[in-house]
Amino acid sequence: MPNLPTALQDALVDRYAIQRELGQGGMATVYLAHDVRHDRKVALKVLRPELAAVIGAERFLAEIKLTANLQHPHILPLFDSGAAEAFLFYVMPYVEGESLRDRLNREKQLPVDEAVRIATEVASALDYAHRHGVIHRDIKPENILLHDGQALVADFGIALAASKAGGTRMTETGMSLGTPSYMSPEQAMGEREITARSDVYALGAVLYEMLAGDPPFTGSTAQAVVARVVTESPRPLLPQRHTIPPQVEAAVLTALEKLPADRFASAGAFAKALTDHGVAVARAAATIAAAPPARRLGGNRALILLGGLAALLAIVAAWGWLRPKPRAPVNRFSLFFRPTEAPQLGAARGNVAISADGGRLAYVGPAEGGTRLWLREHDQLRPSPIPGTDGAASPFFSPDGRQLAFLLNGSTVRILSLAGGPPLTLTDSVNSSGGDWGQDGYIYIEVDSGLARIRATGGALEPIFKMSAERREIGSEWPYVLPGARGLLFRLRHAGQAPGEFDIMAMKLPKGEPHALMHGVYARYASSGHLLVVTADGKLLAVPFDVGKLALTGPPVALMEGVRTGPFEMDLAISVTGTLVYASGGSAASERAFWVNRDGSASIIDSTWDPQGTLNSVALSSNGKALAVGLVRGASQDIWIKQLPTGPFSRITFGDSVHDRVSWSADGRSVLYLAGAGGGGLPSTARADGTGAPQLLFSSSYNFGQALQSRDGRWLVLRRVINERGNGDIFGVKLGDTTLVPLLTTPAREVSPALSPDGRWLAYSSSESGTAEIYVRPFPEVASARWQVSTSGGSEPLWAHSGRELFYLNGRREMVSAEIRTSPDFVVDQQRVLFPAASYSSGGVFPLYDVTPDDRRFVMVRGVTAAGESELILAENWLEELEARVRK
Repeated sequence: MPNLPTALQDALVDRYAIQRELGQGGMATVYLAHDVRHDRKVALKVLRPELAAVIGAERFLAEIKLTANLQHPHILPLFDSGAAEAFLFYVMPYVEGESLRDRLNREKQLPVDEAVRIATEVASALDYAHRHGVIHRDIKPENILLHDGQALVADFGIALAASKAGGTRMTETGMSLGTPSYMSPEQAMGEREITARSDVYALGAVLYEMLAGDPPFTGSTAQAVVARVVTESPRPLLPQRHTIPPQVEAAVLTALEKLPADRFASAGAFAKALTDHGVAVARAAATIAAAPPARRLGGNRALILLGGLAALLAIVAAWGWLRPKPRAPVNRFSLFFRPTEAPQLGAARGNVAISADGGRLAYVGPAEGGTRLWLREHDQLRPSPIPGTDGAASPFFSPDGRQLAFLLNGSTVRILSLAGGPPLTLTDSVNSSGGDWGQDGYIYIEVDSGLARIRATGGALEPIFKMSAERREIGSEWPYVLPGARGLLFRLRHAGQAPGEFDIMAMKLPKGEPHALMHGVYARYASSGHLLVVTADGKLLAVPFDVGKLALTGPPVALMEGVRTGPFEMDLAISVTGTLVYASGGSAASERAFWVNRDGSASIIDSTWDPQGTLNSVALSSNGKALAVGLVRGASQDIWIKQLPTGPFSRITFGDSVHDRVSWSADGRSVLYLAGAGGGGLPSTARADGTGAPQLLFSSSYNFGQALQSRDGRWLVLRRVINERGNGDIFGVKLGDTTLVPLLTTPAREVSPALSPDGRWLAYSSSESGTAEIYVRPFPEVASARWQVSTSGGSEPLWAHSGRELFYLNGRREMVSAEIRTSPDFVVDQQRVLFPAASYSSGGVFPLYDVTPDDRRFVMVRGVTAAGESELILAENWLEELEARVRK
């Protein structure tokens, strides 16, 4: 055990297992530790006792919160911080690699291009932090870590926290903040107001050392170094190393100016100057103007020399201004994943997302028995699973990249901080395949009736677009918020349309009138001013687009083929900075029906049967010899019957209507389904053998999202489509009657009604507690009693044929069996998890599975990979290629 104070060891024993000391600095001792909760290595930094005593725990922890929100590819994040008696500590990732100081100790000087690259990466981190109000104050080689060659800035804001919390008491201990060789003059002189230009000075000193081998000022004592920092000018770099480009020397010397006003205004400007030849010209001209008159030169000779220098400067300036700007190379590569990390590309969801700065990639990946979300950081070799996202799909980032939103079961919208912490549920009242997070602070999401938005801080759903049954609109999906949240793109489907006929729509926010732009499966916007449209046959098109007028301004240009696509799948994302990520492999997986045993083992129902479409509902006949399915194929959405195990597959509904949500009639000879223009319908029935005409069972002004019949054939149980308020009320009606009987019509969302085989009990999912859970009530006297079945989330309840079990999916997308006793009283007995079900398709607000008559296995739906290998492709600086292709 390392030599740690006992109080700190005791305080951290349940969180961090201390392994060994890594080193000591001016402010803290660093230990290698094992994060027990997350099973990872971390760097645990314990402040020096005298510093902790000066600062105080409360003030230090209050200030350190600033750095916890910094999320940037070149900033080492802060995982945790805390206090144990008199000790203060903070926790950061343990980086496999070395510090810039280690490398300089070994190599003395770095290659020029590598030194400039490292400085540019650090500058981007500083520029990001400065824009968020955080100044580092202690930039030095020790605080720049090199991981796979990439720079990571550590200890962000620690010096700031110490300074603000400690105040003038710091000097009373003989301690100072910062390192003399890299301190700006104003910091060395103890000025309290330190600006971003102080960090620019420190970075200039670090780059100076990477190029020259020593900092700009050295001395035998710290006081001697400070004296030189305040009074002397640094030696020029070119006499020390002639291979340094003039603009690099000029930029470094400008960063090292004594007065803050004479330095670059921002770290970003410093980085830009490292490649700007005009900086060298401007600095040379300023040097000439500031030089004293030449006393020993004759007037004519001086004029000749000055004229020659001016001509030379003009040539250099003209070359710098007129030469073509170098283009950033487009780097395209296939991302490597280990089998335990590989993306799980599936239908009916978004599979990939990228942050606005291109530094973070989120995707649907594997979990034990299912799927979860994974995060791949730009500066990390391996991705990491995101806690709290089991069964999640369709991720999308907040505009600043610090948070991630996702869907669960197609009905619940959650967000979480990527810095840690549990997910927050915004709503569980949607019916969606994907969403987007606007710069206006709203999350835009699909609902049954159209599109809605909800504040990222929580609140009610606010409708922004409502589909029209008269216009036969049946789906508004894949919303995408344009820059500044001034407009919205989405995909609109009409009844009878094939995927190649889906419309890409644009509308002004918050409630403009949508208009069609072109056909496509979904669209995204590139900051080059182009609309990127994925077509039904896997092509990626670019179309010039006026984001202010929401109008196309030119013809489409085909950029590539082979983008993985499907009618209800999204496999492409682009960052504001121009990093493109997409899945290749052509058409998406085909959905198949599987037998799934109670232990989770599965087999395809009929290997020769390919539905060639999307199975959006399934129902087994009472004798188990036929499977009714709702099938989306091309422009049609109909009910089909599959004779088991290897019999024919026959369509039994026809026409332009949408036919969906199939179940069996009480007599087993007919099927029930919803018929309408889409987004819900009216309960209808048709003979399973395909004979006779379909019949409407009940007419209403409502649209329904689910219909089922009691085993005695006397009752229909109907669930309304989810409205803008998120409600999905449940009604009953006796067959032959015309009056709806309200069963569950509370402000909560009540969905997935399921009647027990004896017709005495109604199971359903309700959000009344704030989380969707499974409840049971007597039927039809629902007001007489109520029992809660699930305790950790619940959806898609289904009764066993014996009536002694109730199946449902819990919040982790696991199939659960709850044993039920109904005599002499209703009792929920033992509950047990049968198997993980996250890899199977979910109905969310209705069961997308069924159970065999003997209750021994289930019918479930899962995608099967189509022919051709799929891979995840990432292209950096892709906008350069896009613009070049469009110009052709």
